[in-house]
Amino acid sequence: MDSRLDRFLATRPEFASRSQLKRLIEEGRVLLNSRLAKPATKVKAGDVIDVFIPAPRPAWPLAEEIPLKVLFEDAHLLVIDKPSGMTTHPSAGNLTGTLVNALLHHCRDLSGVGGELKPGIVHRLDKLTSGVMVVAKSDRAHIGLAGQFKAHSIERAYLALVWGVMPGESGRIESLIGRNPRHRLKMTGRTNKGRLAITEWFVKERFRHFTLVEARLFTGRTHQIRVHLTEAGHSLVGDPLYGQGRSLPRELALEVKAMLASWERQALHAYQLGFLHPMTGEKLLFSSPLPRDMQALVKIMEAHDR
Repeated sequence: MDSRLDRFLATRPEFASRSQLKRLIEEGRVLLNSRLAKPATKVKAGDVIDVFIPAPRPAWPLAEEIPLKVLFEDAHLLVIDKPSGMTTHPSAGNLTGTLVNALLHHCRDLSGVGGELKPGIVHRLDKLTSGVMVVAKSDRAHIGLAGQFKAHSIERAYLALVWGVMPGESGRIESLIGRNPRHRLKMTGRTNKGRLAITEWFVKERFRHFTLVEARLFTGRTHQIRVHLTEAGHSLVGDPLYGQGRSLPRELALEVKAMLASWERQALHAYQLGFLHPMTGEKLLFSSPLPRDMQALVKIMEAHDR
């Protein structure tokens, strides 16, 4: 016997396809003589092959009894205040604890337009961003809301705590935003191949080393506020993706340093969401105050960073 590892295992009835085998090998779930192997590795008589097949994952997200802060609900819509730390919908390696899992427990039915993993989901907030979200409970509502998002007629306002003192009292940032070719998880405004993104910002409160900013979106690109403010020289406090490498000023008060040392998310909160009810045409506007963690951070800066 002298054959490739994947071809040899493909002769076994336990495996559905070569692609499944390749994935298992690339994930490190196949050992040849107790060592990691590649699909093309040769096997010979006497070799010992161990295959660790993961438990099957459900095709449909499971309903979970996760508390939701509901701001509004009728037969067609659900508006919630999402906490920081909750992912919007399931994805590979993150199948539980999401907003969708909570929604499936809360609602008897959700719009299926978003697909099996995103029922009812019309838009999303990053896992570490808190704030107001709208969910569609019917397909007609989903299509109507999606049309408003596509037309950029949705009112969306965020509060962000950023590093540094913003110049002036307001501003407008326009750029193309696309995938960063050097970092697959990042977006960038320094590209010629992206999509137009427009953000307006307004200073809400100034500190010595930081600024509390209101940001309004006129488009809805991935990481738009985080990218625009970072590339303007004012990354969000605590941003794990775009705020890396920033050192604390020596003169920063110890109380502020201590708070920042334990801070675990980007200081970004979707505090306002407005849209037309897709069934009645009524104009709806929902607001959410700063969550307790951001309130505490602002209070520390008000006391020690003037």
